[in-house]
Amino acid sequence: MSLTRRQLLQGSGALVVLLPPWTHVLGQAPPPVPGAVDLKQVDSWLSIHADNTATLRMGFAELGQGATTALLMVAAEELDLSMEQISAAPLDTAHSPAQGGTYSSASVQRGRPQVAAAAAEARAALLALAAQRLGVPTAQLQVVGGVVQVVDAPQRSVTYGQLIGDQQFKLVVSGTAPLKQREHYKLLGTAVPRADLADRVTGAKRFIQQTRLPSMVHGRVVRPAGQAAYGAGAVVQNIDESTIAGIGDARMLRRGDFVAVVATREWDAIKAARALRVTWAPSAGLPDTDALHAAIRRDTTTDNVQLNQGDVDAAFAAAPAHQTVRFAAQCPYQAHAPFAPNCALADVRADSALVICASQDIQNARRGIAPLIGLKPEQIRVQFAEGAGTYGHSSYDDVAQAAAVMSQMVGKPVRVQFSRADEQGWDTYGPPHVGEVRLCADAQGVITGYQYDGWQHNWSLIDTTTQQLGVAPATEWPVSPVEGVNALVCGGQYAIAHRKLVNHRLNGLRYFKAGWLRSPLDLSFAFVSEQAVDQLAAQLGLDPVALRQRNITDARWRGVLDAATHAAKWQPRAKAVAAKGVWRSGRGVGLGTHLVSYGAAVADIDVNIKTGQVRIRHLFGAIDAGAVVNPGIVEAQITGQLVQTASRMLLEEVLIEHGRSAARDWVSYPILRMQDCPAITPVVVQRMDQRSTGAGEETMAAAAAAIANAFFDATGRRMTRYPLTPARVLAALA
Repeated sequence: MSLTRRQLLQGSGALVVLLPPWTHVLGQAPPPVPGAVDLKQVDSWLSIHADNTATLRMGFAELGQGATTALLMVAAEELDLSMEQISAAPLDTAHSPAQGGTYSSASVQRGRPQVAAAAAEARAALLALAAQRLGVPTAQLQVVGGVVQVVDAPQRSVTYGQLIGDQQFKLVVSGTAPLKQREHYKLLGTAVPRADLADRVTGAKRFIQQTRLPSMVHGRVVRPAGQAAYGAGAVVQNIDESTIAGIGDARMLRRGDFVAVVATREWDAIKAARALRVTWAPSAGLPDTDALHAAIRRDTTTDNVQLNQGDVDAAFAAAPAHQTVRFAAQCPYQAHAPFAPNCALADVRADSALVICASQDIQNARRGIAPLIGLKPEQIRVQFAEGAGTYGHSSYDDVAQAAAVMSQMVGKPVRVQFSRADEQGWDTYGPPHVGEVRLCADAQGVITGYQYDGWQHNWSLIDTTTQQLGVAPATEWPVSPVEGVNALVCGGQYAIAHRKLVNHRLNGLRYFKAGWLRSPLDLSFAFVSEQAVDQLAAQLGLDPVALRQRNITDARWRGVLDAATHAAKWQPRAKAVAAKGVWRSGRGVGLGTHLVSYGAAVADIDVNIKTGQVRIRHLFGAIDAGAVVNPGIVEAQITGQLVQTASRMLLEEVLIEHGRSAARDWVSYPILRMQDCPAITPVVVQRMDQRSTGAGEETMAAAAAAIANAFFDATGRRMTRYPLTPARVLAALA
């Protein structure tokens, strides 16, 4: 075995773990990039330095969700290292693997087996080297903190660094190296503190908005106030460049319909972007807010039956009216709305480019940038720098593209900071939804038939910068299950013999830009579907939890339902409790998930019947994500999910005025404030015998449903549209 250190890792002073690529959520593997690391080789994954420390490299972005700590735990567990001996390398296309993006709660689900296999392969090779060095069989060896010891004579030892420091393995990853058995785990399943939290709390952490490049200038994009129909884009008719004369050294940049300004001083760039007078061609708009859903419902659609099991029509024909429920509801456009608008930096040269951004898929980001600046993807280096939390596809790729184009145009580094109006008004919104559900049951409350019809449009593939440059027209994402009716949320929690799901896909070019927003569309599906299940319980005079239990045969769905209701000390309630006074209190339950895992929630709310105000007092959320690597991190994830769900259910909606998005700021697009945050009780249902699955968005649908059902419990009325604004509440109570 020849052992020389790879040039890639010179100066790192560490063990490096690289992760192999996977197929992403839409089932499309990212194409190979010339010069990419050969992930079939152990040396592409691991390198050990003489000081016996380790560094993990991954293709996942740390968004504040704690995935980095979890995967460090996985590697440390297999290598028998302490957490103090291992750290994570920055995310960078120069050395990070092309794994696809950080989405679908998949970092641990997909990353854990890859990291574990890599680390186990290395450990087996290291034990073989130690056996030769110490003159004993590998069966007589143990590892403690990266020190290989003879079991009966621990003073006879050798470190990983002494065995292979600064050298190569030159081994193919077989995938057959034995993994540590769970009864021997020391780290996995424990709440190891996150290594990144201290810097976040103290303010020492540097975010993308605080990053600078030498000799850079500041840039701002110039766009109409709020987007209109995606397919229409933003087309320039005329520009009066004289309107920015005298604002420092600010100057205008234009290529096609892409318009921007740059200046040495950031404030000059801000002023110039506001002052530049651009006449935009009239654009096809959308129906205004109150007319949107009716327009969606009557629009032309492409329909497909996503699931058709049993005979739904026969089931309904056999059910009497009082055992049948029909329910319909409308759900809004919602924005990602990160606390800090997106930002990116770029330094484009004749034959290379550096882009620093918060993209959650840096490999795809450079593929998107390449045609805009006439370079090959391998000539572009993209480095990840964390921005404000944004679960889903906000404007991070759009701003990176703008920075690269502007840097090329001015011939120097450019920092582009989106304004709040840019971010809110030109976001890739979570799509609106119209849902119609019908279900029926027998006299004992066993659901016998279920049908869900959903109307929504797909996500947008081409970002605004690319569209304005004329490099590619507005295009929707390829059709995929994740963009349509979700079989797991729409009746999938229950054992229903006859079930039909129909997706009605709208032409997304006629609507706003859209993208995946945390738990895409699942809040909408659960808002509709789980209210219908609750209504069935009310009509049959059954407790809503008891009815659900009666229809669940999957032990894992039953497990999260029982965990959430136990935490909330649920008491059976066959119907809404009559109450007096201005404030009415209610309690509701819901089940739901995203693509994997199992989620349940209970909500306690108050409704003011005079003002229409809804106050969420307490949310209980339970998740079964299989073998949870770090329960403390998942508890924090549940908490974040439920706070965001409360905000989206009570406040968040992209309003439409004169055909355009009216979202500009925190007034036109409000979010939940600290003083209104409910109490949160997170519950992790640990199943160490199962594979690890997603935990970043799987309780949100359940919580949305629980809030809606709590409103019914408090008032005896059903809400057919969210967010639950005072005006809508008063209309429902009238």
